[in-house]
Amino acid sequence: MGVWSEEEEVVCVQPGGPRIVGLAAVREIWRQILADGARIRIDVSHAVASATAMMAMHCVLERLATDGPTPRTATIAATNVFVRGAEGWRMVLHHASPVPETSGQEDSTPRVLH
Repeated sequence: MGVWSEEEEVVCVQPGGPRIVGLAAVREIWRQILADGARIRIDVSHAVASATAMMAMHCVLERLATDGPTPRTATIAATNVFVRGAEGWRMVLHHASPVPETSGQEDSTPRVLH
């Protein structure tokens, strides 16, 4: 939770889940996700970033892999928005959606917005 803003106006949307608003609710959804103790590895790729002096947006693909009794993998399209404040850069939005598995073709998304 150290990356999240301490403001109440934070929003988190997990794949297939509802929109979660407020710091306490965001903290709880992450507690639930991590409660089973499975190790989650996240490989980030295809970053597209845009920033101003006070706000940054990162759109990425995340390849998730879990270990444990039932290992799973998934590709997630995630958008993270950060705001610069007194405590530095803090996340105010995480929105993630599942990406259908492809036939191995690389995504040609540009890495920088102009």
